[in-house]
Amino acid sequence: MAERGRPRAFDRAAALQKAMLLFWEKGFQGASMSELTGAMGINAPSLYACFGSKEALYREAMALYESGDGAELAAAIAAAPTVREAIEIYLMRSAALFSRPDKPAGCMVVLSVVHAAGTSAEAGRALRDARTEMQGVLETRLRGAIARGELQAGDPAAIAAFYCTVQQGMSVRARDGASRAELEAVAQGAMAAWPGLTGARA
Repeated sequence: MAERGRPRAFDRAAALQKAMLLFWEKGFQGASMSELTGAMGINAPSLYACFGSKEALYREAMALYESGDGAELAAAIAAAPTVREAIEIYLMRSAALFSRPDKPAGCMVVLSVVHAAGTSAEAGRALRDARTEMQGVLETRLRGAIARGELQAGDPAAIAAFYCTVQQGMSVRARDGASRAELEAVAQGAMAAWPGLTGARA
């Protein structure tokens, strides 16, 4: 029998995964403490003892998301043979990730622009940085392509911003119920703009 007053042991990683899914679905304010503790299988004192605060838990959950879907996208971009393929993979893979039946729809990082209401200014800055990180990944890949002569000289920052904006819109559309096929159609439409943006052949 557990000693009186001793917090019940739990799997921290599993609890954080459950918190991530709830925050992803409902946002910071939308996920109540009772819902969090219920989903995580712990009581409030254990949550505070282990994670510090609801906001600290939210930030850990966001970092967990980034280490999964975010890292997968970054790796796919880096591994693509050409910069055009990198951008296409980024959009098409996003369409698949945003529409999985076993996960909340959309991108947790993108949705944080509205879902993080109620967090501190520091957390808001961290989330804003997270939302712009992928744009930096794309811009780096584009600059490398220009330096190698794969692309004509252009505006890699503007091109990266365009495709990130498309991807973020796809996240919102997914949350509104768009299917994978519908999201892929958006991605294909955005890729049709590639020649005009880069001066490359279609």
